Amino acid sequence: MSRTPLPSFPDLSRARILVAGDVMLDRYWTGATRRISPEAPVPVVHVEQVEDRPGGAANVALNLAALGASTAVVGVTGADEAADLLAARLQARGIQVYLHRRDDIPTITKLRVLSHHQQLIRLDFEQSLIPADVDPLPKLVEDALADADLLLLSDYAKGTLADPQALIAVAKALGKPVLVDPKGRDFTRYRGATLLTPNRGELEEIVGACVDDAMLIEKGQRLRAELRLDALLVTLGERGMLLLRSDAEALHLPTQAREVFDVTGAGDTVIATLAAALSADVALAEACALANCAAGLAVAKLGTATVTAAELQRAYQGHAWQPVLDSAALTAAVAAARAAGERVVMTNGCFDILHEGHVAYLQQAKGLGDRLVVAVNDDASVQRLKGEGRPVNGVEQRMAVLAGLASVDWVCPFGEDTPASLICQVKPDILVKGGDYRPDQIAGADCVRATGGEVRVLDFLPGRSTSRIIGAIRDH
Repeated sequence: MSRTPLPSFPDLSRARILVAGDVMLDRYWTGATRRISPEAPVPVVHVEQVEDRPGGAANVALNLAALGASTAVVGVTGADEAADLLAARLQARGIQVYLHRRDDIPTITKLRVLSHHQQLIRLDFEQSLIPADVDPLPKLVEDALADADLLLLSDYAKGTLADPQALIAVAKALGKPVLVDPKGRDFTRYRGATLLTPNRGELEEIVGACVDDAMLIEKGQRLRAELRLDALLVTLGERGMLLLRSDAEALHLPTQAREVFDVTGAGDTVIATLAAALSADVALAEACALANCAAGLAVAKLGTATVTAAELQRAYQGHAWQPVLDSAALTAAVAAARAAGERVVMTNGCFDILHEGHVAYLQQAKGLGDRLVVAVNDDASVQRLKGEGRPVNGVEQRMAVLAGLASVDWVCPFGEDTPASLICQVKPDILVKGGDYRPDQIAGADCVRATGGEVRVLDFLPGRSTSRIIGAIRDH
């Protein structure tokens, strides 16, 4: 029996992150309610427990610390007791704290009164943190960023990040990537950042409503290009995440949450995990897979919760790899399979309309080894090969259907006319092609043989083809 390979898990303690943004104190007063006030028709809460937790950008820092990353946080507070408590809570977790304290404002504090697991009221103590004169953030960030590998901007629209362009410029001058959890309807404020992590609602506030995934991808990619971002990671709630890049197909990461109890703070967990992974030299696609896994853990907890590195490792390595991968994630998955002693089989095709001939062929291919990789032509590649009107189904749909087959382990798109480059990168143990090809005619065969692999040709079931099906449909 073949063993399921464990995805490699990075050493997140190597990560060094500076968080800058709106720090705040989340305060909880909890107690029993047994009577109504004689002064007004409101419940009387006998407060029995008081809890103070770092919130906002400070919660992002807590998430990073929980993952084992070396973390520092820059923010603006009042010169008050709440700021002292906030700093103490963060320092107790090993987080370096750089606060600009102002006498003219209170530290942002959100006081929640709870009884019997219900929130009765929330009281917010805050004023705008937009600087009255000189912005203290660029100098604070520049000083602290010398000891960090990456800058994370956590924007809650409270005013700390009044001028994110200045902070992005500081980071770029030092050669440090910038990740942003954005807020508001003006994303031009974040132009030139490395990556943004809006949720779907926030993105649609900018680009307009998206009726389907194709429109979401199109509009998201347009925005990514306009803002000169390397990538855009859109969180989709119960549908997972969508990664948009300039140099690869859109990558959809389905949610891994088993049960959702509370989405509070899940966005903080996502960007913290992503930052820690990237700082630890994890490839972007795999870093997003880790962040997706962490989000699934976070929403299964009540309240604003952090995820530890140990929890994340158990969950991540307990799940199989996502079936739809980009080339970097596929290479890592294949490496993990080989480390577990498994033989990797690879094939390719358009798979425009999946039929019984395809299914039988893929079952034969899987029987030659332990893991089957299917490389799929993207839409432009199919059109070049098959002509106008093809593909009938877009690459996302074709890959989703293939990924649902029991015989298929991983699916990866490619945009060239042949998959030779991807095959040479993956270096499968067995390369398979169906039809009347000679082995020496198969793209990538030389690379496979050069590394000791085999090239096989399998028969298709006669009379089954996508073109025949399309023709029959047109005739009717």
